[in-house]
Amino acid sequence: MTSGCSREASEFRDRYDAIRAHGAVVAGVSADSVASHRKFAAKYGLTFPLLSDAGAKIARRYGVYKTKRLYGREFEGIERTTFLIDRRGLVRRVFPHVKVQGHADEVLRALEKLA
Repeated sequence: MTSGCSREASEFRDRYDAIRAHGAVVAGVSADSVASHRKFAAKYGLTFPLLSDAGAKIARRYGVYKTKRLYGREFEGIERTTFLIDRRGLVRRVFPHVKVQGHADEVLRALEKLA
């Protein structure tokens, strides 16, 4: 329920049909619980699935569970990252250190180039 996640999810919700028109699907993944995801999806009217990665197993395999720093404090967490994965399971594009505003449009442009 952070402002960054809320904004990013809302942008992907608003561009979901355009993304689907390129044959792509959207899935959000975080270490939050299934119950938290249900509440978040309902609050923002999300039309795509949110996957719970309890224990950050997926995040670790994708290399996005890292030591982060905020206000001089270090902690472990997921680095906001987007992956474009093709039908064969090949990672075609990685967007590390995602800047939320306009990111859904950035992904749409990348899908257009991959088409």
